[in-house]
Amino acid sequence: MILVLGGAGYIGSHAVKELLDRGYHVLVIDNLSTGHRHSVDMRAVFVEGNIGDCMLLERIFTQYNIEVVMHFAASCLVGESISKPLEYYENNVINTFHLLKVMIKNNIKKIIFSSTCATYGLAETEFLNEESPPSPINPYGRSKLIVEQMIDDCFKVCGLEYIILRYFNVAGADFSGRIGEHHDPETHLIPNIFLHLLGKSKHIAVFGNDFRTVDGTCIRDYIHVLDLVEAHILSLQALLNSSSVGKVYNIGNNKGYSVKQIIEECERLTNKKATIVYEERREGDPPYLVASAKKIGEELGWVPKYSLEDMLRSAWQWHRNNPDGYNN
Repeated sequence: MILVLGGAGYIGSHAVKELLDRGYHVLVIDNLSTGHRHSVDMRAVFVEGNIGDCMLLERIFTQYNIEVVMHFAASCLVGESISKPLEYYENNVINTFHLLKVMIKNNIKKIIFSSTCATYGLAETEFLNEESPPSPINPYGRSKLIVEQMIDDCFKVCGLEYIILRYFNVAGADFSGRIGEHHDPETHLIPNIFLHLLGKSKHIAVFGNDFRTVDGTCIRDYIHVLDLVEAHILSLQALLNSSSVGKVYNIGNNKGYSVKQIIEECERLTNKKATIVYEERREGDPPYLVASAKKIGEELGWVPKYSLEDMLRSAWQWHRNNPDGYNN
């Protein structure tokens, strides 16, 4: 059985569906602080709870034969991490500390950890690869890097086998239209554009137009959520047969788009015009983050299938059919 932590969240729910579709047995733990019970496939076993609850974890590891843990459960907003740093260290670092301690005690020795490009900080090269020095500039990125280091220390001393995936910007939705992206508050660019174009907000806030980029707005690498899930499936298979362990992989499309370019593509897709309001830069926002995902392609055979248009079309389908998200 695969234990999916944070399986009621945006990425976790897509991973749960794909795992079940491929015949895996799945157990989800989520405290529903940001996730949604309706997003969890009914074929999965669901337990509401916190990943830092050692008694809960002891019960789960005793009751079920857990082969691999997929860890999606985290606080993940850069701006919020700056205003609430201790909450981020508590949820991301301390809770994972308790998780690792109980895993090792119960001889659960395989984990796939969701990390982030925020561990790199300010890009010093055009493409960030896994050898780029980590230098996070916000508490979110620092909390994820600390967890990466904890996991690697457990690998060296306790035999904990891991694969760490550093996500760049995730977008899109399952093409079934049943699950998608819903945060409250919503801070991600693409959902906010579509919600604005659906009349749910008066304008789109763009934070900074004076970066040293092609049009002054931040540039990011976007990856379809289903391509990201495929990277998790390949990582799972590698861990199960121990063919690749103790590895860190970037997950991105090797191509960057500016905020302005994303807005223009959404306008073209929907045939609607956006109202843009430029605001001050957010503290902790790097101007340029683009992945080199060559390593996971060479070692695990991962190749992203979906284009930016696929991401936007699937996201638009979800938001148009579910303008209030899972609150419909």
